[in-house]
Amino acid sequence: MEILVCVKRVPDTAENEIEVNRDGSDIERDDLVYSVNEWDNYAVEEAILIRDKVGGSVTVVTVGDDESEEVLRREMAMGADNGLLLCDDAFAGSDGKGVASLLKAAVEKGKYDLILTGAQADGGAAEVGGMLAAMLDYPYASLVNKIEVDGDKLKVGREIEGGNQEMSEIQLPCVLSIQTGINEPRYVGIRGIRKVASVEIPQQGAADLAVDAATVGAAGARVKRLDYFVPEMGEGADMLEGSTEEIVAKLMELLKAKGGLK
Repeated sequence: MEILVCVKRVPDTAENEIEVNRDGSDIERDDLVYSVNEWDNYAVEEAILIRDKVGGSVTVVTVGDDESEEVLRREMAMGADNGLLLCDDAFAGSDGKGVASLLKAAVEKGKYDLILTGAQADGGAAEVGGMLAAMLDYPYASLVNKIEVDGDKLKVGREIEGGNQEMSEIQLPCVLSIQTGINEPRYVGIRGIRKVASVEIPQQGAADLAVDAATVGAAGARVKRLDYFVPEMGEGADMLEGSTEEIVAKLMELLKAKGGLK
């Protein structure tokens, strides 16, 4: 089975203190530590597990600049067979539809049976997977937390409201958005990283993908961010400060005062 996994390079929230920049257009990105999007990491692990069971190969693809190669190499060190970087100055500022359009072009240039994305990324819109499936006219399932291969079909489990589980049968080729918890992503060691350090990762730009540059990037974006800010503290909100023990003690006092604890 030929599997394509869409990944994204995002700020590592565990390693950074995220702040909004002065003009409120974005976060401060200077000196940020970046890593692969958490949901995408689960998607890559699931792709590797499927490949190891039924054969085939796993290709990881990302839309970004030259620095985005690092997440492709990390996922190749994890076990993916190939990497593909969609890189062009014209791609900068793409909205969800623009990113999905670029991924669609990459899918059509290859021959993939299964396309996986993470359930969401740093933007939180959780839109690219569904848009990509619609553009390809492929079946789609979101929040997938179980996959079983059954010939030219898959049995997929989805997390739905109320903590319930839904099982569906879906025809290949298809697009699935993967939820965290579907597996346990493997550890990437130094040996694996060194092994792929010199592997050439092909790049494809607008001309290679036969994409009109005016339809992607900032020029083609139909959704534009107007503002980026930290919400003001509402009335009645209490910010607890101090050590962990002090915060816990204050919280217990507040809960008792409000009748939450007796």
